[in-house]
Amino acid sequence: MKFGIVGAGRIGSALAKHLVRSQFDVAIYNSRGPESLKGLLQDLGPGAKAGTPAEIAAADIIVLAVDWEHLPQAISSLPSLAGKIVIDPSNPIIPPGYSFAQLDGKTSSEIVSKLVPGARLVKAFNTLPAALLASSPTEAGGHRVIFMSGDDKDAKAEVQGVIEKMGFAAIDLGDLVSGGKLQQIPGGPLPTLNLVQLASAL
Repeated sequence: MKFGIVGAGRIGSALAKHLVRSQFDVAIYNSRGPESLKGLLQDLGPGAKAGTPAEIAAADIIVLAVDWEHLPQAISSLPSLAGKIVIDPSNPIIPPGYSFAQLDGKTSSEIVSKLVPGARLVKAFNTLPAALLASSPTEAGGHRVIFMSGDDKDAKAEVQGVIEKMGFAAIDLGDLVSGGKLQQIPGGPLPTLNLVQLASAL
């Protein structure tokens, strides 16, 4: 299975590390160009490479690991993602003061889904701080929990399999609206919670 990651910040880098470790092929694309990825790619090893927009869009699963304010521009640089499984780990946070974007009563992934018409969007990997997401997926004899939500059951099943192969525990919160509200920053009850599913609960 091939992954295309848009963005090489803390979230994109953390996910790339776990994916390469789990024997997935990873292509990474960012707006600064392949030269800016040399250090990261050296750290990741032969399972990762710099990708073109076309290579990212051709991957089996695409991850939009881009800051909220840059999402429209990043997505517009790609070919159509219709029919593709797209993972959305974004949060509607705008630096430098870390204010929250105005969502007009919608969840952030409802807005992202309109930017990728026809894509099979799954919200995941947005509730843990980047440093914790980059750390070991196992803790205290159990597996660190990753929440996900989405409207496409088959897409969620694919993403769940990936999450579990990476060593995390996946918990499906339901559809993109109801589940997304639980994952939402701000307002949702689940962001920043570091939960571990023990082996006895599996």
